[in-house]
Amino acid sequence: MKTTKIIIFFLLAALLVTSGFKCGGPPAGLTLGKPQPVTLEYWKVFEESSDVQDLISAYQKEHPHIVINYRNFTYDEYEKQLVRALAEDRGPDIFSINTTWMREYQSLISPLPATVTIAYQVTKGTIKKETYTEMRTKKTLTLRDVKALFPDVIYDNQVINDQIYGLPLSIDTLALYYNRDLLNNAGISNPPTNWDEFREDVIKLTKQDSKGNIIQSGAAIGTATNVARSPDIISLLMMQNGTPMTDSNGYATFNQKPTGYQRELPPAAEALNFYNGFASPATQSYTWNENLPNSLESFMSGKTAFFFGYAYNLSTIKARAPKLNFEIAKMPQVGTPINFANYWTETVSKKSKNQNEAWDFIIFMTTNEEMNKTYLQKSRLPIALRNLIITQTDDLELAPFADQILTSRSWYKGKDAEASDKILEEMISGNLEGILKTNEIVSLAVQKINQTYK
Repeated sequence: MKTTKIIIFFLLAALLVTSGFKCGGPPAGLTLGKPQPVTLEYWKVFEESSDVQDLISAYQKEHPHIVINYRNFTYDEYEKQLVRALAEDRGPDIFSINTTWMREYQSLISPLPATVTIAYQVTKGTIKKETYTEMRTKKTLTLRDVKALFPDVIYDNQVINDQIYGLPLSIDTLALYYNRDLLNNAGISNPPTNWDEFREDVIKLTKQDSKGNIIQSGAAIGTATNVARSPDIISLLMMQNGTPMTDSNGYATFNQKPTGYQRELPPAAEALNFYNGFASPATQSYTWNENLPNSLESFMSGKTAFFFGYAYNLSTIKARAPKLNFEIAKMPQVGTPINFANYWTETVSKKSKNQNEAWDFIIFMTTNEEMNKTYLQKSRLPIALRNLIITQTDDLELAPFADQILTSRSWYKGKDAEASDKILEEMISGNLEGILKTNEIVSLAVQKINQTYK
């Protein structure tokens, strides 16, 4: 009888051990029960929910207690809705901002912490399974990680005072769209690789009627308001020409000459004159004017040979001009390649009550290579991760953009990037009018942009 009691005792002890039971409560580091539900509100512009659903679903497989409500907006309504929601404390946990908005929104953003603590749902026991909550603290990304994972433009723009304020899913760059039929008819076998070739091709491609009206434009360039993203084009020309865009404090300095520069006009003024030359009837390269339609519309109609655009323009052109025979080339260069980046970055609201979960999700979707591939196959946007750029270099449509990412740059346009873009447009238009000298026009633009810093 005594032997039987001993055997029963050891059997019960074994059962208790294998079921995960410990005297006094659950195993160390665990809390009995599922993690508390967490809801993240995620706001973004442009992308439909179908574009990001795979990212959300994959994350929720690892964290079933986290619900991510995605909401997309049109560009025209997005910023107004975002500012209002954040001011009224009903804003999203995660939101996208254009890289040029980073300083404007800096005070509203919670920078990436060194670690995050996230709840995980685990099951213990072999005979009697029970669900527990385990809190795990893990490292996020260091400054070194950002440099290793992403192109330099991300570190330059998203790192402020050694803190990381956002991470991108994609990086778009300005590229040269061209009409193959128009180039073929003009005997131009390949798109230009430098600006001298570009100017020569534009002259060949431009056609005027007997009254001097442009009936076929070589390129949509030279004016401000009817050239899509004209501030980006002129910024790129200035940077390629060696212009110091800002000083160490971020203030605009593009009216200055770099050290050792011997020419009479500063490089920004030379770039502006080159740009405006395509809209001046007095020049041989005259090809565009303010009476022509929007550059994208003119390109889609088949009346303009060259159009400067981004990868996001692809879907519009293919949908609205399905018969247009076009291709995309890398931007013309002056010397060492310099390209212009324009992209959106994912970040976390300072008022979010779930900052750990929000940043964990952003890191998951921006650094997970398989998730990035899935997202970009659907969205048809250029890659952001260094290691994956090579995967798009054979893509007929995206290769030109991908090839430019590592040499892409942008510049800080003050705390009101939209106002700065309008100032650059005024600079372009003012130089065409010829009332002030080019270097005076450029200096006036610098002065106005620096006023937006205050």
